[in-house]
Amino acid sequence: MIPVPSQVRIWLAVGQTDMRRGMQGLALQVQETLGRDPHAGDLYVFRGRSGNLIKIIWHDGLGMSLYAKRLEKGRFLWPSPADGTVSISPAQLAYMLDGIDWRNPRHTFRPQRAG
Repeated sequence: MIPVPSQVRIWLAVGQTDMRRGMQGLALQVQETLGRDPHAGDLYVFRGRSGNLIKIIWHDGLGMSLYAKRLEKGRFLWPSPADGTVSISPAQLAYMLDGIDWRNPRHTFRPQRAG
């Protein structure tokens, strides 16, 4: 789990993102598309076209971090581009990272067996 301080805001980059981008490319997207400062200490979450991979960038005051998570089954639930800029809470981010619908907490996929 990402150690998210309680005062940090979490922003979802609605729409699709080119997941080949790294930290610099995603930070540039934050500046150009969202109109925000990627070095301000907020978390920015991006989702690719297939929906099973998300990337998170975060500047903690010392440096930029890039986190990535891919679901083996299921997709990360994402708002539509018409919703504009979306901010979520750290608890909702935790649900999202576990593959649970952060708008209505419920497992989207539960493994039937190990291995």
